Amino acid sequence: MTEQIKETIKALEKNNMMAFYAQTKEDIMPIIKGLIKEGDSVAFGGSVTLDTIGAVDEIRKGNYDIIDRYKPGISPEERVKCFKKAFTADVFLTSTNALTQKGELINVDGNGNRIAAMIYGPDSVIVVAGLNKLVRNSEEGFERIKEIAAPKNCVRLGIESYCFSKGECMALSKEAHSLSDGCFTQGRICCDYVVQGYQRTKDRIKVIICGEALGY
Repeated sequence: MTEQIKETIKALEKNNMMAFYAQTKEDIMPIIKGLIKEGDSVAFGGSVTLDTIGAVDEIRKGNYDIIDRYKPGISPEERVKCFKKAFTADVFLTSTNALTQKGELINVDGNGNRIAAMIYGPDSVIVVAGLNKLVRNSEEGFERIKEIAAPKNCVRLGIESYCFSKGECMALSKEAHSLSDGCFTQGRICCDYVVQGYQRTKDRIKVIICGEALGY
């Protein structure tokens, strides 16, 4: 475990979040399963990290009430219902766009359903963050989103936008005046910005830091 990870874990705990360390991606699911009880309702936020560790398939094998946004053949209308139902889940499982050494979760959403559930609703929020998501502060976190996460996710989802074609957000240009500057298209995926620091509800948020790179 690096000094950066140790410092981040201490900061998360100071911010009333539980923190765990998984040396490899194979070590993550046992931690997750230890944080979920049989019969719990479980929802997911869209995440390449969760895909990489096979989280959805593993949770499907358990005795849980799954709010399954990834169910084969699901319609767009049914998926939206899953987004809304996630607010009442016992457990919400997701990743984060960036994690600072000050113990802050930095996230940007297009629809806002993921960050909304992270902030309020589910009794327990489990966040998985690869080593590549660690940054020094929130400024670096938002830069990471605009230089790495947003462009790669646009390519993955086939969303044609400025960052899809240029490889970075136009808000990084000299002409930008604020953090929320960017393209004005229906496909924009960086509409809502959230920094989660100190939490009133102690241990509601659990953060698992992996010693390997995961996701975007």
